[in-house]
Amino acid sequence: MQGRDSSIRSKLMLVVLATTLAALGVVALALVVYETQNFERTTAAGLMTQAQLLGTASAAALIFDDPAAARENLALLKVQPQIRSAAIYTASGRLFASYGAADVLGTGFARQPQADGYAIENDEIVVFRRIAQDQEFLGSVFLRATYGLDARLRDYMSILGLVLIGSLALALLLSAALQRAITRPILAVANVARQVIERRDFSLRVDKTTHDEVGHLVDAFNAMLAEVGRRADALEASNATLSRESAERREAEEALRLADRRKDEFLAMLAHELRNPLAPLCNSLEILKRCGTDTALAADARQMMERQLRQMVRLVDDLLDVSRITTGKLALQTERCELRDIVRNAVDTAKSLIEARRHTLTLDVPDEPVYVTADPTRLSQVFSNLLNNAANYTAPGGSIALRVAADAERVSVSVSDNGMGIAPEMLDIVFRMFAQADEALGRVHGGLGVGLTLARHVIDLHAGTIEARSGGIGRGSEFIVHLPRLRVDASMPFATSAQPTALT
Repeated sequence: MQGRDSSIRSKLMLVVLATTLAALGVVALALVVYETQNFERTTAAGLMTQAQLLGTASAAALIFDDPAAARENLALLKVQPQIRSAAIYTASGRLFASYGAADVLGTGFARQPQADGYAIENDEIVVFRRIAQDQEFLGSVFLRATYGLDARLRDYMSILGLVLIGSLALALLLSAALQRAITRPILAVANVARQVIERRDFSLRVDKTTHDEVGHLVDAFNAMLAEVGRRADALEASNATLSRESAERREAEEALRLADRRKDEFLAMLAHELRNPLAPLCNSLEILKRCGTDTALAADARQMMERQLRQMVRLVDDLLDVSRITTGKLALQTERCELRDIVRNAVDTAKSLIEARRHTLTLDVPDEPVYVTADPTRLSQVFSNLLNNAANYTAPGGSIALRVAADAERVSVSVSDNGMGIAPEMLDIVFRMFAQADEALGRVHGGLGVGLTLARHVIDLHAGTIEARSGGIGRGSEFIVHLPRLRVDASMPFATSAQPTALT
């Protein structure tokens, strides 16, 4: 496991050293075998030559049976200390002359001469050489010498060890210098791969420094990073799109469920609201049948019928407007209008409800004419709806204010009250279709809950905005309409027949 966790630099160094060591080991083994064989051959050849010289010199001594002369010849071997003992044998095998101690290393002399040749016994070499003259066999020469292979091998191995150490050191230096060209780009690839894993940054690239196989590896790695980066970006974009579409689908499903629930609530409320005027109408008709000549009672019945019919007409008008909004058919008949006329018409429409609930209405309208391009009927409907809402959701005896402000670019009309107020989270919901059915303002009074939706849509068609403000429940509310102002010169003709009138 430790070898598996080593760096490629260490592994490459180990491969170089192991290869070098194996090669040097094979060479050293071959040299040792060669040297052993060569040492054996040269040693044996030298001793055989020495034995031949002794035999030639001692041939006359054998012929004349002069052992002393033979011993003198053998005594010359003193100059060769490796020869431990020597002997000359007669043709019959009798010991004729000898040199050295008989017990040298416990070996002594050979009992009988052997055929020409040599033999290695432990750390000694024994040589036999025949003595002949004129094809006549005279005797044999025996030599026993120290072989000395172990000492020779020790010296040889010492030299080989020094050569091996030097070769490994040189190989280490050369591999350290050469492997940088191989390991540096590979280590760069590994470093970039690690950074990509840690940082998830597929824009990283490895610098190409060679044009060999490692360079091709760097090119392939960079190309792979580019492809993985493209696929990762595509996957992230796809995931983001799927998440967004999933969120939109959930929102759409929730909106559909909410719309379906509000539709059911709206239909139930519509049935209730349309049914409410029927009972007073039936009662009024019955009163008219029975009142006879009582004109006062008949007048009261007719007034009640008129109020209930107006309520039913208002409900039907709201339904028609809702249908026009949902089908995109609500259109404006725009013209150049004086805003004070529109405000006056709205006040006249809501005046009866304001007075019935004993509210105080405060008007703040500029004295100079303020012109807008608008559908006066629709715009008056918006302001009357705002005034009706203020009257309905303010306790009897409350205060309502309508203010008009204008600058060079736009006109602002605000309707405020000190009524029940609106919770902060409901300020935008009140403009949604059927908001009252969701009890955003509370089902305290009649109505379909579409007035503010109609108001926002009409104001949008006028290129304006409408916003709701409130300090919270019980702190009143304010609705502000912003419209583009129309700058009119005094010399320009006015399209409508109505003239600005003062509001009281």
